Amino acid sequence: MKNLKYIAIVLVLSVLHSCLAVKEYQRPENEVVNEQAFRTDHIAQDSLSSANLSWKEIFKDDKLTGYIQQALENNLDIRIALKNIDAAQAYLKQGKAAYFPTISGNASYTYANPSLNGPQGISLDKRTDLNQYELSAGLSWEADIWGKIRSNERAAAASYMQTISAHQAVKSELVAAVASSYYQLLALDEQKKIIQETIQNLEESLETMKLLKDAGNVTEVAVQQTEAQLLNGKSLLVDTDNQIKLTENSFCILLGENPHQIERNSLAQQQLNGDLNTGVPVELLSNRPDVMAAEYGLINSFELTNAARSNFYPSLRLSASGGLQSLEFDKLFNANSLFASLVGSLTQPILNARQVRTQYEVSRAQQEQSLLNYKKTILNASREVSDALYTFDANSEKATLKQSEYEAYNNAYNYSEELLKYGMATYLDVLTAKGNALNAQLGLVNSEFGKLNAVVQLYKAIGGGWR
Repeated sequence: MKNLKYIAIVLVLSVLHSCLAVKEYQRPENEVVNEQAFRTDHIAQDSLSSANLSWKEIFKDDKLTGYIQQALENNLDIRIALKNIDAAQAYLKQGKAAYFPTISGNASYTYANPSLNGPQGISLDKRTDLNQYELSAGLSWEADIWGKIRSNERAAAASYMQTISAHQAVKSELVAAVASSYYQLLALDEQKKIIQETIQNLEESLETMKLLKDAGNVTEVAVQQTEAQLLNGKSLLVDTDNQIKLTENSFCILLGENPHQIERNSLAQQQLNGDLNTGVPVELLSNRPDVMAAEYGLINSFELTNAARSNFYPSLRLSASGGLQSLEFDKLFNANSLFASLVGSLTQPILNARQVRTQYEVSRAQQEQSLLNYKKTILNASREVSDALYTFDANSEKATLKQSEYEAYNNAYNYSEELLKYGMATYLDVLTAKGNALNAQLGLVNSEFGKLNAVVQLYKAIGGGWR
């Protein structure tokens, strides 16, 4: 009873000390992004962020939302991330079980024929066969004096949450990639339509040039120049068709499917919400899953450093064993066969080939790496928000200019074509105006796609897409 009392006192002191030995994690104070980090005055000063909206509320195209849902179900990167969560969850359960004692059972039979000159056979008169039967159980438990077990448990919990956030980050990236690729297909469809209309107009212009040549108003040079521009338009159509096929193939990979044709609506049908509410900077941090994953990585490294530090101090272990042991099987279950032992040990590392210090120094270095990665992730987050806001504004302004540019070139083309019939303009004026009008119209489509894509990237940059 006296021994048990001492053991109880040691255990109580161990628990109390473990509460004081482990350092508590605190988020780095200087890493919160402020408004100046985004280089814009578009940051809304309210608590609502568009990142809190589901992608179903952001994207209104029924075909696009169907593809996003399909990608979230079938994409291979998503499925890999889910398996990472399963593995981290297993480690988390193991970390929680570390507080409990280790119990093992043993059933053994031993045969021996000792040497008569050995320590066992010296008292024997002749060689004897010795049989030993044993049924036993062992128990081992380590007291968490310095908080090593608690630190390892917290590290496992942080690692688990990191995989959750990583899965959310993959979802956010996937939603953005599907939406961006879908809008790119719509833009290519629109450009293909423009090129086809241009080819049709150039075919009509070629016939006109041939008639004007027959009438003596233009030379063969005008006919050849018009035909060359027609061939250039057809080559643009080939490139656009090829780009559509390649984009469809990449889109199918996002869906987790073999390449096939993608059904879609038109660019003109898209409803663009240009008033995305970014939320305040603290909200941005709380919504971005990659930032959350980076911080959980920092917490994991911090707790592993705690655990490595505790290895410098002595560890208290309790071991107990008991069971039945007999040289004769028929006496194995006799009360005289019972045995038991209880051992308490306090172990302090002294010289172990510098393993403890090396482990601690490596943990400190990995913690610094995690901190730098956390800082880098926040810097990238602020850059992505700023880039998306500037890109949207630039494409909105550019789209207005390109629309005016196209209208001016198109009018120039119509006027020059009429003047050519009366000999008041050259064929070069017509071809130049037509080429410029085509480029301006294609540029306008690119600007419209840029606006849509900027909204997608801004939605991802503020942490949207994973809900």
